[in-house]
Amino acid sequence: MLDLARLRALHAVSVHGSVSAAAVALGYTPSAVSQAVTKLERETRTTLLERRGRGVALTDEGRHLAATARQLLALVERAETELEERRGQPAGRLVIGAFPSAARGLLPGVLARLAGAHPALDARLLEVDPHLSGDLVSQGVIDLAVTHDWDIAPLAAPEGLERAVIGEDRCDVLVPEGHPLAGREVLGRADLPHHRWICQPPGAVCHDWLVRTLRATGHEPDLAYQVAENHTHIALVAAGLGITLMPRLGRGPLPAGVRAVPLEPVPVRRLFALWRTGAARRPAITETVRTLHEQWPLRTF
Repeated sequence: MLDLARLRALHAVSVHGSVSAAAVALGYTPSAVSQAVTKLERETRTTLLERRGRGVALTDEGRHLAATARQLLALVERAETELEERRGQPAGRLVIGAFPSAARGLLPGVLARLAGAHPALDARLLEVDPHLSGDLVSQGVIDLAVTHDWDIAPLAAPEGLERAVIGEDRCDVLVPEGHPLAGREVLGRADLPHHRWICQPPGAVCHDWLVRTLRATGHEPDLAYQVAENHTHIALVAAGLGITLMPRLGRGPLPAGVRAVPLEPVPVRRLFALWRTGAARRPAITETVRTLHEQWPLRTF
């Protein structure tokens, strides 16, 4: 008899590409994941992982068993959903994936509310890249994702997933005190060229929006500092090194010397929840989506 928890560990290694990444996703230690796969190899009398340089890769047998594990985990989820639906109360383990600013500005209130109202529900949080969240939900790595898209880059839900809009998050231009734009009450897009910018690295939607917007004014953007972390953006603005475009959700209080100036038309990103169609009737899913809507007006900036 194959152990389901060990199959889950193998499936996670298949999805995430390494033992350490699988451990983060499952909330285990790397040694626990490694031991689970080793025991599964003994149970099946088959080599499932092999060394590749400093990492590991699935063997042909490992890939085949991981694919079967995904099907079994989907069946287990369906059974758990039906049992939970019959009980009518959110229960069991629920892994929520969220991008960093949602994890900081929205999820603490959501998780606290769920923990207080539903003690039988084990809700967990995994910080994920919004571009990967749909695939992670489809693959069963997370049960529900809080993700986002922008007007210039709408994000389609993969087949087999359902979605619900949570709310809209607006953006401001952050400028240092004493900057020529700091005294303005509102900015237009024609005001954005001819400044040194702090922005996300290439590939991020914020980066693409800024490049497209500035080029539309007939100017090539001066992207002097390209960093991923929002708090680094703020620190660079506070040091007087440039200006940045930043969403409000989870931004935190701005330090002295940094001013947020609204931009018109305002850039908006839309937040929504994604979950598997097969789990749509699960009370844990429906209650989490309801709580996300309930907590959206209470989010922190």
